Amino acid sequence: MNRNLSKLKFLFISLFVFALSTTAIAQKRTKIPVKSMNEHTAAVFQPSKSPLVSFRIQFLTGAVDDPDGKEGLANLTAAMLATGGSKKLTYDEIVAQFYPIAAGFGYQVDKEMTTFVGLTHADNLDKYYDLISQMLLDPGFREDDFTRIKQDAINSLKVGLRQSNDEELGKERLYNIIYKGHPYEHYTLGTVSSLEKMTLQDMKDFYKQNYTQANAVIGLSGGFDNKFSREITTDFAKLPKGMKVARKISAPTLTDGMKIDIVERETRATAISLGFPISVNRASKDYAALALVASYFGQHRSSNSYLYGQLREKRGLNYGDYAYIEYFPRGMFQFQPDPNLARQQQIFQIWIRPVEPQNANFALRAALYEFDKLVRNGMTQKTFEETRDFLTKYVNILTQTKDAELGYALDSRYYGIPNYNEYMKAQLAKLTLEDVNKAIKKYLSTDKMRVVMITKNAQDLRDAIVNNKPGTISYAAEKPKEILDEDKIISTYPINVKAENITITPVEKVFQ
Repeated sequence: MNRNLSKLKFLFISLFVFALSTTAIAQKRTKIPVKSMNEHTAAVFQPSKSPLVSFRIQFLTGAVDDPDGKEGLANLTAAMLATGGSKKLTYDEIVAQFYPIAAGFGYQVDKEMTTFVGLTHADNLDKYYDLISQMLLDPGFREDDFTRIKQDAINSLKVGLRQSNDEELGKERLYNIIYKGHPYEHYTLGTVSSLEKMTLQDMKDFYKQNYTQANAVIGLSGGFDNKFSREITTDFAKLPKGMKVARKISAPTLTDGMKIDIVERETRATAISLGFPISVNRASKDYAALALVASYFGQHRSSNSYLYGQLREKRGLNYGDYAYIEYFPRGMFQFQPDPNLARQQQIFQIWIRPVEPQNANFALRAALYEFDKLVRNGMTQKTFEETRDFLTKYVNILTQTKDAELGYALDSRYYGIPNYNEYMKAQLAKLTLEDVNKAIKKYLSTDKMRVVMITKNAQDLRDAIVNNKPGTISYAAEKPKEILDEDKIISTYPINVKAENITITPVEKVFQ
């Protein structure tokens, strides 16, 4: 999934250069019959004079629809559609036809939505659309494609996450823990054991049940005309009508108190992820306030954020330290989040990129120390105004391409809000410092903080935390007295967790 999107992003760039010349469960599932796609708002069309045409063909189905014991089926099905053949053409034949028109086709599966992403030059629109429409509407479901795709997914879990990517492993494990017993609990790729049992018939059944007119939203942007928009609408109306599902997914129920899970694996550094649920998404009145707080505290890949300045710039602990109020996978590979990861439920998350193992105890205490200061003191008028000015401009970066603009338009449709760019600017303009500091007090706390640490010597780290061993840090060069004095405070800053709430999990058991 991730590799597929990364390759597609590269193609997007190339084409643009060319173009310049708990218990909580799903509480309510109301099904509404759909007569025809033409009778419902199931399309977001953004025609322009661009020589490119962007496709974001979305189905409102995802990991929450995985049957029990078949976790990962939604992702596997999408992988089959995007990287398998049609009834008419094998996947190799499709790729051979993509190559001369410099095109590709990607997919992204999340909890509540699956999005297929493509881009082509307008001159090649008919040929390109003929290929991808076959893939989505008339899939081949070949046994050899299924075997390859299933094995790729298993390898992604066993090798890609467990053994090669501590940072993504920690973040996904954190979600796994926070949403235990919740529809969001399992990782989108599923588990090794569930994938091993998956059959081609499972995939066919999932496609038939979920790839329907009721779930489809057709997104188009760029150089297409009304004739083409009518054509694609008519074609996708050939899907089964299906039943429109109105979901209501409640917040997870967590016990009070901090809990720490230390995932043990052979690694040279220690990655740390901290977080807890928040009842805020883009449709919430406090969304802009919390977005501003997260940006100030830990704007992704920004050297101006507060946490980055304290941990990396002053102390050289690691590469970066960030905070989020929305799901942001693949953060180590990109500067901006991908659209079309919309969710009813979100978490506030702090991501401490890997530190040297001897500094892990100190780094965790430092993150908690700075977070508690934020909760206790809030923001100042100066930091509020500076961050608001930054975010007002940053939304332009998020939607700077036609494809990104289309992606955010689909998300706005999901959340029931206006155009994201205009919406955020309007919300930010109305914000006051008092609004922001009230949101901090209302939503941010360590009461239900969950922590995941990926490290080699798990027992040593657990013992250090249980026995309240001071965190230490050493510097290669002399540091100012004020930093050293603050280090003394951080080294013994309390980690308020009971011994029984610190677990060690062998990496082989994660996503098993």
